[in-house]
Amino acid sequence: MNLPKPAAGLPARVGVLGGGRMGAGIAHAFLVKGADVLVVERDDQSAEAARERVESAAAKSIERGMTDANLDEMVSRLAVGVDYDAFADRQLVVEAVPEDWDLKVTSLRGIEERLGHDAFLASNTSSLSVNGLAGELKRPENFLGLHFFNPVPASTLIEVVLGERTSPELAAAAKGWVEALGKTAVVVNDAPGFASSRLGVAIALEAMRMVEEGVASAEDIDAAMVLGYKHPTGPLRTTDIVGLDVRLGIAEYLHSTLGERFAPPRILRDKVARGELGRKTGKGFFDWPGQ
Repeated sequence: MNLPKPAAGLPARVGVLGGGRMGAGIAHAFLVKGADVLVVERDDQSAEAARERVESAAAKSIERGMTDANLDEMVSRLAVGVDYDAFADRQLVVEAVPEDWDLKVTSLRGIEERLGHDAFLASNTSSLSVNGLAGELKRPENFLGLHFFNPVPASTLIEVVLGERTSPELAAAAKGWVEALGKTAVVVNDAPGFASSRLGVAIALEAMRMVEEGVASAEDIDAAMVLGYKHPTGPLRTTDIVGLDVRLGIAEYLHSTLGERFAPPRILRDKVARGELGRKTGKGFFDWPGQ
C-alpha cells in the first residue's frame, strides 16, 4: 500500500501519551493529515480503548469529508501500546495525561529519556506552567505547550505556549504544525492559565456564582452569552463538556497563583464531590442523557 505523505510542515512520526478524549482527539488530528501516529497508554485495556476512540473518530472524519483517505489506510498508520520505548523514533510527542503536576513531570521525563536529541516534546496542559515543566527536563529548548481544545476535531484553535527557553526554531515549527493541521495558532508566553484558560475559567466561575446566588438559571445564563455575545456555547455548557473536575483543577491552580478572583465557588466543589462532572458522567450543570 502506498501511504500518503503527511501535510507539508507536519512531522511524519508523531507520538501521543494518553488516549483519553483529548489524547485520542490529538492523535486523530495528526492521523487525518497523513502522519504515522503512536498512542501509548498505561495498560492494555486503556490502549485498546484508545484505539477504538481514534478509529471511531477516523471513520467519522471520512463520513464528514474531512479526508479522502479510506479507513483501512488511516488505521494502518495508527499504533497503540503501553511501552514508552516505542517513542524512540518519534519526531514529536504530545503528552496528554490529566492535569496533575507530579504525573505531568514523571510522564514528560519518561518520554524525554526515550526521544532522540533532535525530537520535540509538547504538553497539552491547559494551565500548568510550561516554564516549570521545562525546568524538570534536560532539554527545555525542545519543549513547549500545545494546548488543544475539546472536541479536537471541531476546534479550530491551538494555543502555542512558549517557555523562556523554548528555541526559536521550535516556536516557528510549532506554528507550522498547527497550520498543517488546518487550525489557527494563538502564540502566548507562559503565564498562569495562558490566555484561553484564564479568560474561559474567569467567565465560567462567575456564571457558577450567578447560579449559586439564584441570579438566573444555567440555561438563561448560557443563553445570554450565546445570544448577546455570540459565544458558540455558553460558559456552563462548555464547563460540562470540558469536565467540572478539570475546571476545578484549573481554578485551584489559578487561585493559588493569581489570587481570590479565581477561588472555586462552592457549587463547583459540591458537584465534583457528588460525581457530577458534566457530559462524561451524564450530569453537570445540565443533564446529558445517553452519555
